[in-house]
Amino acid sequence: MQIKSLLVAITLPLTLVLTACSGGSNPDVSARQDVMKDWKDAMSVMGGMAKAPETFDLAKFQENAKFLAESANKPWAHFADKNQLGEATDAVWVNATEFKAETENFQKVTAELNTTAQNATTLEEILPALKPVGDSCQSCHEDFRKAKD
Repeated sequence: MQIKSLLVAITLPLTLVLTACSGGSNPDVSARQDVMKDWKDAMSVMGGMAKAPETFDLAKFQENAKFLAESANKPWAHFADKNQLGEATDAVWVNATEFKAETENFQKVTAELNTTAQNATTLEEILPALKPVGDSCQSCHEDFRKAKD
């Protein structure tokens, strides 16, 4: 796998995470935005190591992978009120089955990343499990996040 394609797959979704669900002072919008900001931070740490392998710190990578897996189910309950869009589109509610599938996939790929990271000793062992997490973020944002101007 080429490092450049991996980095694009990781960094593009990272730029979207903060704005995925931002908006207003509604507690639900704020709660989901806060979780996704924390995900962005974790992905930035791991993506930074992927971009600069000499900075690889197994313990830090494992910590961030564990965080993603353990928090992967947190923001979805905060999409209950379809009147609180934030940066989400109404597709979240109109295509609820597809949205649920995206959330379940995110939980699956973050769990797989965590399992891989916890059992790895090298960055090379982990990288194949990192890309699906970035892909999952990007896929959901393409379908369920308002486009930026």
